[in-house]
Amino acid sequence: MADSWALLGLQSFGWPQLLQLFGHFMLLSMLAVGGAITTAPDMQRYLVHEQGWMSDAQFTASVAIAQAAPGPNILFVALVGLNVAGLMGVLATMLGIMLPSSLVAWSVGRLRRQRSQSIVLRAFTAGLTPLTLGLLLSTGWVLMAPTRQHWGTGVLVAVTVLTMVRTKLSPLWLIALGAVAGMQGLTG
Repeated sequence: MADSWALLGLQSFGWPQLLQLFGHFMLLSMLAVGGAITTAPDMQRYLVHEQGWMSDAQFTASVAIAQAAPGPNILFVALVGLNVAGLMGVLATMLGIMLPSSLVAWSVGRLRRQRSQSIVLRAFTAGLTPLTLGLLLSTGWVLMAPTRQHWGTGVLVAVTVLTMVRTKLSPLWLIALGAVAGMQGLTG
């Protein structure tokens, strides 16, 4: 029976903590413009630094493993939840991150169909682009934290940005370059 409680995440993680986890991920859902990955810096701050429920290395590994796996980008939320509180953590984080934003997207979709020519809706949509870019840059900064001080990381980031801005090269080649650089110890 103890193994069942541990798998569910209830052995050392009670209902109050699960509700707190769920509530925080509901809040993050409303900030996830550009996808859940854009809220990774706040997830890391909350789970690692504020609550101490996981280490920085566990968080970074969770994101990296989930991003390397086939499937939707949101898988990292499930893996973070699993590492924090077992299967109940998966439910808390996934329902928290998906429920509010899904309801808003559904509602806005209906509104947009009814008022497609509204200047307010078009301005709102245009304003989301710089917000999304800023959130993605902050996510990259947080995920780089374990290797940020190494010279190779800066070079790899610069090469990646320049290549993406100036060429039509597939990002997969740059991901492969990053993997090779990491395996060679060139990024920390």
